[in-house]
Order: sequence, then C-alpha cells, then structure tokens
Amino acid sequence: MRFDVVTLFPDMFGTVRDLGVTGRAHTQGLWALQAWNPRDYTHDLHRTVDDRPYGGGPGMVMMAAPLEAAVAAAQSARAAQGLGPAPVVLLSPTGRRYDQQGAQAMAAGEGCILICGRYEGIDQRFIERCVTDEISLGDFVLSGGEIAALAVIDAAVRLLPGALNDGDSALQDSFNDTLSGLLDSPHYTRPEVHAGQPVPPELLSGHHANIARWRREQSLRLTAVRRPDLLERARANGWLTPADERYLSKLPPTTAGQA
Repeated sequence: MRFDVVTLFPDMFGTVRDLGVTGRAHTQGLWALQAWNPRDYTHDLHRTVDDRPYGGGPGMVMMAAPLEAAVAAAQSARAAQGLGPAPVVLLSPTGRRYDQQGAQAMAAGEGCILICGRYEGIDQRFIERCVTDEISLGDFVLSGGEIAALAVIDAAVRLLPGALNDGDSALQDSFNDTLSGLLDSPHYTRPEVHAGQPVPPELLSGHHANIARWRREQSLRLTAVRRPDLLERARANGWLTPADERYLSKLPPTTAGQA
C-alpha cells in the first residue's frame, strides 16, 4: 500500500511515518508514503499557491494548476513502481463520512493520493478535473486537510496484516463488522482494584463463554446509550441475535450521553 499526500506541510506526516503502529508498519515495508508540496510546482518568485476568490469574500483559494501538477507527479511516481492510477481523495467537510468500513476498503487496496486543502477552499475546477472522491471526518471544520489525512492513513494502515502485534486486536475494534458494527466493550488491566473500584468479576472468572457474553452485553449497552443509530443499523442488517434482543429488552430507558 502506498499513500501520496499533496500538502503544504509535508513535515506533519513524519508522525504517522515514524511513530507508533504505523511507524513500525512503515519500517516493516507494509506501506509507503510520499509527500508532494504544491509550492514545488509553481513558476513565480514567491511560489504562489493561492489567490483571492472570484466574486469576493473572505480568505484565499488554492489554485488549480500547482495541485494538478503535484497529482500528476504522484501518479507518475506510482506508475514507476508498477502501480495503477490511484484514486485522488480530497479531505473536505463536504465529503462523505469516513468510517471503519471505509478504512477497511482503503486497507484492501493499493492506497490513494490524498489532497490536503488549506485557506478558504480549493478551485472547483481542480476538484472536477482530478478528484475522484471526497471524504470527511465529521461535521466540523479543520484548518486544513492534514489532520484528517493522518487519521485516514492511521485507520487504514493499522488494519494491514502484520501491522498490529495481535491480529485479533483489529477484530475487536468499535464499528467492526465482527462486533455487528457496535461499540467495543470496556477494558481493564492490573491492578485488580484501583481507587476502590474492582475489575468486573466476570473478567476474573476464567470462564470464556461468560467473559464473551459479558463483553457482548456491555457492547450492546454502550451502543444503546451512546450510538443508538449503530444499534438500529445492526438490527436492520440482521446482525443482532435473539440473545442480544433479550438483553436489550431488559435495559432501562436511557438518555444519550449517559453511561
């Protein structure tokens, strides 16, 4: 897998390349990263990449030509490695929501070219000519696409075979289909009692079936309280068992945000 990132701040991507799970996976050769600065594809003394918006208004707009040249350079570099044309993905608050299923689809492919916008926006002509997809982390606005791109890369790379020390770790993630798309259950470690609070006895029982049932029920409870939309999605997809429904029927009425 290879990610090419078009960004005015390439140094920001050293964190995902060098540190943690993604850094270890990069060292192992599980994925590759190349940053492309649009300023390197300008032709004026000041390396201009933005200008005032037509029609007036606040802020500046990123120019199409430097971005197009950066994308072309990235596609050429990928072709030199024997990779086919890559999807060009713009990080944008107007994009579709990036979720765990999106990360799984990303991890199953050869990567993509991520476009990190800045300023007030990007010339729409670049988007129409070059961008194949737009994704968003949520209903909020960031100063630029770099933080969103880091999240996209991290979420996908950690799913690559061999990226995690224990391959089953990813299977237990919140939103994963193996959990019926529900939130993950709470986790505990040593000491057995902290600040007067003990570990739930089910986790100390050594009875694998009881532990599995406790985790499933906690996952159901947490999802019902905090993300009822995920619970309804799981129900609509037929992912809930009769035992799940019996447990849910016994839960008291809850209010979002209460644990």
